[in-house]
Amino acid sequence: MTSVTSHSSASTSSRQATLTGVACGMGAGALWGLVFLAPKLAAEFSPLLLCIGRYLCFGLIAAALAAPRLRSLLVHIPRRQWLNLIWLSLAGNTLYYILLSAAVQTGGIAMTSLVIGFLPVAVTIVGSRDEGAVPLVRLRFSLLLCGLGTICIGWQALASPAPGGRQILGLLCAIGALASWTTYAVGNSRCLAQLKQVSAHDWNLLTGIVTGLQSLLLIPLALVLEKAHHSSQGWARFAAVSLGVAVLASITGNSLWNRMNRLLPLTLVGQMILFETVFALIYGFLWERRLPTFLEIAALTLVVMSVLTCLAAHRQPAMAEHSA
Repeated sequence: MTSVTSHSSASTSSRQATLTGVACGMGAGALWGLVFLAPKLAAEFSPLLLCIGRYLCFGLIAAALAAPRLRSLLVHIPRRQWLNLIWLSLAGNTLYYILLSAAVQTGGIAMTSLVIGFLPVAVTIVGSRDEGAVPLVRLRFSLLLCGLGTICIGWQALASPAPGGRQILGLLCAIGALASWTTYAVGNSRCLAQLKQVSAHDWNLLTGIVTGLQSLLLIPLALVLEKAHHSSQGWARFAAVSLGVAVLASITGNSLWNRMNRLLPLTLVGQMILFETVFALIYGFLWERRLPTFLEIAALTLVVMSVLTCLAAHRQPAMAEHSA
């Protein structure tokens, strides 16, 4: 009787952990989706200024959170890892957000979020040469769906009535953002695997601090390039958007994602990334006050299927090992 009771209790606890983990994943996706809306909320500001505003706020918050143990953290970071932090901050934050903001402002939220939705597949392809990685031949169906989805997104961009090829420019910026964040994701994973003395949370805070310093260095460039004059009301909205994205997406969203990672198995963690794409699309359609087009529905379906089949390909080796 005791054994049955303990088994039932463990099953209930496991179910609660799964539900909590899924809720955290949905929350992280909902908050990260706001990143795609921010360039529209402050559309009169350039992508460079949006990047500086967001990561100055993130850097200041990260520095405040890391301050109590910053000295002990610095001891465990070798010089080579500081160089890694610099280029990871550039690829995963600074360059990525400039390209993403430019893509949203020229090509729209829907197109940009659909392109970024291929992130799990892109990371798998780049990491396919790593030891223990799934062979590309096993990903052929996922890659086919990815290609078909890309064709739908490109077709939608070409069919857009936007003047001066803005949709095409937005598509290219979105692809650049995808490439930039894919590079970051793979490089960041490899760095964390080598650096056992620093937690993922503290590494994220250090990345935020370095990105904040990079934003400071970009201010002179922004002053030279920025020709538009903004009202005090515009600057107030810019500050609110920058602080909001930093707190909600960079701090809270990342915290929810880290908690989710501890509650869910890896095979389910990958599927949670899709919530970012879904919420970004919802925000985009609400902002533009319209329903999705046929091509956008087809592209979203192909994105979801591509990611799910990619994850299924990763589960197959694990299931084979377990049955053996």
